[in-house]
Amino acid sequence: MRGFSGRNILRNGLRDDTNITSRIAIPNIERIEVLRGPAGALFSQGSPGGTVNIVTKKPLATPHYIVEGTIDNFDTYGGFIDFTGPLNQSETLLYRLTAGASSSSTFIDFFERRNYVIAPTISWQAGPNTQINFEGEYTISEQPNDRGLPALGTVLPNINGQLPRNRFIGERNDDLDKNDRYVLRLGYTLDHQINPDWQLQNSFRASFQQQPQNSLFPTALLDDQRTLERGLFTAGDQSQDNYSFDTSLTGRVQTGSISHQLLFGFDVNRDIYASGGQEFVLDPIDIFNPVYGVAQLQFVASYPREPLITNSVGIYVQDQIDLLPQLKLLLGGRFDLISQQTLFADGSEAFQDDQAFSPRLGLVYQPSDEHALYTSYSRSFLQSVGTAFDNSLFEPERGNQYEVGIKSDWLDNRFSTTLALYQITRTNVLTEDPINPNFSVQTGEQRSRGVELTATGEILPGWNIVAGYAYTDAQITADTTLAVGNRLNNVPEHAASLWTTYELQSGSLQGLGFGLGLFYVGDRQGDLDNSFQVPGYTRTDASVFYNREDFRVGLNIENLFNITYFEAAESPLRVFYGAPFTIRGTVSWSF
Repeated sequence: MRGFSGRNILRNGLRDDTNITSRIAIPNIERIEVLRGPAGALFSQGSPGGTVNIVTKKPLATPHYIVEGTIDNFDTYGGFIDFTGPLNQSETLLYRLTAGASSSSTFIDFFERRNYVIAPTISWQAGPNTQINFEGEYTISEQPNDRGLPALGTVLPNINGQLPRNRFIGERNDDLDKNDRYVLRLGYTLDHQINPDWQLQNSFRASFQQQPQNSLFPTALLDDQRTLERGLFTAGDQSQDNYSFDTSLTGRVQTGSISHQLLFGFDVNRDIYASGGQEFVLDPIDIFNPVYGVAQLQFVASYPREPLITNSVGIYVQDQIDLLPQLKLLLGGRFDLISQQTLFADGSEAFQDDQAFSPRLGLVYQPSDEHALYTSYSRSFLQSVGTAFDNSLFEPERGNQYEVGIKSDWLDNRFSTTLALYQITRTNVLTEDPINPNFSVQTGEQRSRGVELTATGEILPGWNIVAGYAYTDAQITADTTLAVGNRLNNVPEHAASLWTTYELQSGSLQGLGFGLGLFYVGDRQGDLDNSFQVPGYTRTDASVFYNREDFRVGLNIENLFNITYFEAAESPLRVFYGAPFTIRGTVSWSF
């Protein structure tokens, strides 16, 4: 987002660092909200690229039951149920149960995924003005590691030819190469309407994640350009526990002719991450003629399990002031107190604490009901969890953004457009350690400048469109090891997307619909050294679907013309092919 990878993922408005490392259970998602830039930092520590909020499904008073199944051309078989309704006649107790399972091969040889989820939710109307939602979710995700392929043979010429996109550099042994996640989340949200003008909200969640992982990774490609040396890091007892608590008060007050919409709140977060393991050298593999199952391990080092404990407290306040009917002023800020402690196996410890104030300032002018001009300034603060290879703690990441733009509504508010110009500066950025690839290092300063244009809405009855264009100039502006002026990897200068669907509104074929998507991504740098480029691509997606009363069937096609393209790159040894032609069929029945 805006040149930076987003590391701030909220769930129902609460920070939960297990969201970054776990895989999100799709059947339990109601919607995904995206706040670009540091604006989302008011409600949590935020990264300057933006904040993503995952909103899970809530109980409904009207009984509703959904059964859905999915299959695709890579042996994907999946299904889920979604049941909701009241538990008593007065409808003060509501429930929702979502559960699903899927098993999938992929276009990569020997790379299979298994995912399971069960998510019960109960909503209690404790009084006429008080509602409490109790939520639980347990997910299982099992798969090997996908470490990509070397640049030589993918985006760069190789003397031995081109590597196929189905090539796997790992091992066919689930115990040797695995990247599994088991996550339990339990929490509640309380909403209380104090009076017509004031509302109180309180939320809590505890998340417990087990991450047994044997991480097989490439270390070097030899001069013959086909022999790939590999390493293995085992972390069978890796875990992360996260506790989040948030309380906020919102309301409206009037001072003379000026109206204020106020927000006060504070949050507390505690994160405990612990991992120990062993490092090995694994026999190399011939990437053009791989032989699996014969690799031998050579022990390198052992790392004890050493907990890293992060505690944070944040206080935030915001005032949206209606100065005039056409003019609004936004003033806000957040103050964070952070402490980090690492408990080493020898009894010693490392400790640091940080604090920061992150202000927000915005101004909106509406010359008419359809158009709004705005400008804003905001800062962000995000604690970087983890330690470097030498066990040193990371400094917090900080960012600031300037933005101006215009938002407009068209066609009787059925269609909206946004044009934004921004500049974001980011310091203390985490990136992969070039010497120790299973660890991170911090770089100096990065800056992203750009223009975004988005358009969404319904042009005609049944005809919907989502389109966007982004120009992004993202580069390193200060560093002690990387060259100033280098572009950030995986960030195209130009990117555009279009997704449009049309559904027949009447006649014997009412409910029949078609969708078409075009996704353009320009050339990108493959690493922060800018040692190689990843070529751009234009991918075409399509869909055909039929909705009729309680029945829905759909076919979704990704990469319709089966182009060869590259989705991302992390280093000269880690380049990732995009998926080939994929067709997925879904049948859904509700009652």
